[in-house]
Amino acid sequence: MTLANHFVLKGRDGEARTGELTTPNGTVRTPAFMPVGTAGAMKGIHWREIREAGADIVLGNTYHLMLRPGAERIAALGGLQRFTTWNGPMLTDSGGFQVMSLAQLRKLSEHAVTFRSHIDGASVELSPERSIEVQRLLGSDIAMQLDECVRLPATHDDIERAMQLSLRWAERSKRAFETAPPGYMLFGIVQGGDVPALRRLSALRLIDIGFHGYAIGGLAVGEPQEVMLAMIEVAAPTLPQDRPRYLMGVGTPDDILEAVARGIDMFDCVMPTRNGRHGLAFTRRGPVNLRNARHADDPRPLDEESSWPAARTYSRAYLHHLVKSGETLGAMLLSEINVAYYQELMAGMRAAIAGGTFAAFRASVKERWQRGDVAPR
Repeated sequence: MTLANHFVLKGRDGEARTGELTTPNGTVRTPAFMPVGTAGAMKGIHWREIREAGADIVLGNTYHLMLRPGAERIAALGGLQRFTTWNGPMLTDSGGFQVMSLAQLRKLSEHAVTFRSHIDGASVELSPERSIEVQRLLGSDIAMQLDECVRLPATHDDIERAMQLSLRWAERSKRAFETAPPGYMLFGIVQGGDVPALRRLSALRLIDIGFHGYAIGGLAVGEPQEVMLAMIEVAAPTLPQDRPRYLMGVGTPDDILEAVARGIDMFDCVMPTRNGRHGLAFTRRGPVNLRNARHADDPRPLDEESSWPAARTYSRAYLHHLVKSGETLGAMLLSEINVAYYQELMAGMRAAIAGGTFAAFRASVKERWQRGDVAPR
């Protein structure tokens, strides 16, 4: 069955792409970064600020939401958008990442993965069919197939076994999704670890099955950046030009910039909020660790050129004080500053691709990172 295409490619500059993805709950401008609301909330930042920062789409986690508060409960309350008040496009992962991250709490079989809940120890089965059912109950605009993600480094045999299982689960996920209303989407996930031939085979098999979009999974799980980029260079050109490409769980601003240069359209990562909670800010001059004592007497704002008011308003000395004092406000301010920086970076890339200046934009951004954050004399 050929699935309808909801993605329009608006422009290209080299391999970098910009486009629009139409969902039942709104339009997503690409390249897009999805802030992560694992359990239906962003840690330390309000939904209002996520929207004001420029995010078109956010991510929710199937495994965590099915355990608490429960997919059926969320469905009865009107779906995840109404439940959270986000009311915009939302992608849900399938629970496949937890197959790796909760390896000590699960048993894997051809049929499904069985977890011991990290909340109360209860046994929970997640099959491809149940994963799709949960994602449909949540009402996500974009659902993901259930897959097995392998932490790198791993043996060739283990990588191939997980890739083949993920392909069989992809077929079952698609069959389970066939009753979804028009406009909702299902993405397949390219696996294959750090083995180019397996990545290519996985991509080709997924294209044969047919999905609304294609993700590249199983990266940023322990491998160096050069390995991640090499696997993108194998997988991305193999995927259909007219479908969105999503690099799962990535990552640093540099990872994103380099992946866009290689044809990736969508990203997600907990890094902006997680680092914000631990005192690290992302700026156009690179990361700034507000825990460092050198900021204690610095009256400068964090980033006077930022479009986000908090980055221009609060002094580094005050942010340092909040972080060192363990004040919740420090985590909140740095989380919103970081989310806004990521969205500003994405907007800059979209404009540069549309204007045919992506190479110059990429070089300028990296040059400012390399110059770094210079303390006052």
